[in-house]
Amino acid sequence: MNNRLIFATTNEGKMKEIRMILKDLNYEIVSMKEAGIFIDIVEDGSTFEENAVIKAKTIMEMTGEMVLADDSGLEVDAMGKAPGIYSARFLGEDTSYEIKNNYILEQLKDLPEEKRSARFVCAIACAYPGGEVVTTRATIEGFIGHEIIGDNGFGYDPIFWVPEYGCTSAQLSTEIKNKISHRGKALESMKDIIKKKLK
Repeated sequence: MNNRLIFATTNEGKMKEIRMILKDLNYEIVSMKEAGIFIDIVEDGSTFEENAVIKAKTIMEMTGEMVLADDSGLEVDAMGKAPGIYSARFLGEDTSYEIKNNYILEQLKDLPEEKRSARFVCAIACAYPGGEVVTTRATIEGFIGHEIIGDNGFGYDPIFWVPEYGCTSAQLSTEIKNKISHRGKALESMKDIIKKKLK
């Protein structure tokens, strides 16, 4: 059995989280870069699940190996659930998260707490070489804070306030973040599915 599992991402911050969460699976988890795959996949799905499936299937068909992919993003209720599936490309492909985060804070600057609700959503897809594809989805609910705080995280973490912990996602320890985050929970569900298949 090939004990390699490709995760269809080039994001190193994400790979660190993924490896920690999936470490008890008997697989070497490699990124697209480590697998020598350098292609741009057009994510033209209309949901997080569709985009995750597009990525996983594309790489699985190229390699003939089992591939995991995620699509995740931030939904801000006051912005009509934007940036949503466009989170990575919000305000332009190469726009820094500092600019994106400041833009969102500016949009919400006069809103009271109860109107600042938001969530991170993550869908994970697993494409098996036989053609079967399974998906999982998880969310974490919170609010958009009032400033950029914390440096243990990436993306929109520094503006996402987690009420139960009284801090932003970027201020959480890695252990807690992996346990409660949208990606952590979706990966745990996927891990259970993969383990059952291995039996």
